[in-house]
Amino acid sequence: MYVLDSNNKIPLHIQLYQAIKKDIISSYKIGDKLFSIRKMCNRYNLSKTTVSNAYSQLVIEGYIDSKNRSSYFVIENNYKDIDASCFNEMNEIKIRKPNYDYDFYPARQEKDSFPIKIWKRLSNKSLDANFDYCDNSQAKGERGLIEEISKYLRLSRKVKCEPSQIIVCHGFDDSMFLLSKILKKTHKSLALECPGYKLAQDIFLEQGYSIDKIALNKQGIIVKDLEKTKSKVLYLTPSHQFPTGVSIPISNRLQILAWAKKNKAFIIEDDYDSELSYYNRPIPSLQGLNENDSVIYLGTFSKSLSPSLRISYMVLPKQLLVAYDNLSDSKHARVSLMLQNTLYLFMKEGFWDKHQRKVRTLNKRKHKLMKELLLDKLKDTVIIKSEGIGLSLVIDSKDKMDFNLLHSLALKEKIKIYFVHDVAIGTYDGIRMGFGGLKEEDLEKAIEIFSKIWFLALKKKKY
Repeated sequence: MYVLDSNNKIPLHIQLYQAIKKDIISSYKIGDKLFSIRKMCNRYNLSKTTVSNAYSQLVIEGYIDSKNRSSYFVIENNYKDIDASCFNEMNEIKIRKPNYDYDFYPARQEKDSFPIKIWKRLSNKSLDANFDYCDNSQAKGERGLIEEISKYLRLSRKVKCEPSQIIVCHGFDDSMFLLSKILKKTHKSLALECPGYKLAQDIFLEQGYSIDKIALNKQGIIVKDLEKTKSKVLYLTPSHQFPTGVSIPISNRLQILAWAKKNKAFIIEDDYDSELSYYNRPIPSLQGLNENDSVIYLGTFSKSLSPSLRISYMVLPKQLLVAYDNLSDSKHARVSLMLQNTLYLFMKEGFWDKHQRKVRTLNKRKHKLMKELLLDKLKDTVIIKSEGIGLSLVIDSKDKMDFNLLHSLALKEKIKIYFVHDVAIGTYDGIRMGFGGLKEEDLEKAIEIFSKIWFLALKKKKY
């Protein structure tokens, strides 16, 4: 029985995470099964997002893993000499790195790609510069940084905006949380691509929205299905649809913009991965085509620079700025002043553009190598569903694959793989094979081991 305090300063998902981890250390055995997310929600009257976040942290730290969408089990408990009480306080949490030889995480850069020396120098420079660190930073973001972001978006993504429309946020979930509150007074439902990004759905569900799932075809969302709904807010990934990889053509984009204009609706354009296009010029943003002030643009520095910095941003239509200003959440900055100023100098002095070219060149080589290795090792048993952009390829088996068996075999070989169904709504199977975090020299060995468990899973499925 877990006792969680909603009035505690420690967030509920951290309280739940701490409680479960304490139980794992003190009494659980390897293989013990945890409550499903749904059962945990019902038992303790928690939101799905709260339980999912707690479980996700336990997965990251290597305490538990999932066999399918809802089943979680303990995978390690060699903690006999650890006093479980040391995990009671949030500031005493120790992060354990999971024991994997190869981790195909789909949204990570190679460790050595981060420009640590330049970042250190600019951090020190920001301390020496004329920044007042005793003053509260501007709520929307530091002026210099949002001006640099505005210039970058105008040149690289054809986004039309003024610096006053940009809000610097603490990651994608923070951006979506803010939007759910900004739109809540006038909107009760969200239209979402299906298959689509599960976290976007969960954040709006937690704020009380209903969800309209819009099917896809090769052109992107089916606009006729969108027109049948009552939703006046649409979440969209038009440049690189998640998880299918479809890029919405201009004809479909214009239909979507026409729908927004006709219905006085808003479009949330999540432009993730747009800067990591390897073989074609990035498609200009949907926001840049919009003449009706109806597109909310989301971007991030996580993919190209570092996910640990947790810096994202959004461009609000001018008509939503008053609604944002009225939020209590709009009164304080969401990202530290020092971090913002370091990033400002990084962009102003030209390092951001150089860094993007560097990681794009490096990951283009790794993308090409992984594709060649997968086709060579897996032969005609594999389908590559999504490629050419981002830090991963989505693959599937031509024959039916037992993903639970593949997952178990991967764990035995100390390989971490990621399934589309863990992060996507709808029925879209596949494995997200991340290459960004692996060194080029490690890719061949990693795919060699992966290919062995792939064929073993296929062979056992046939019997």
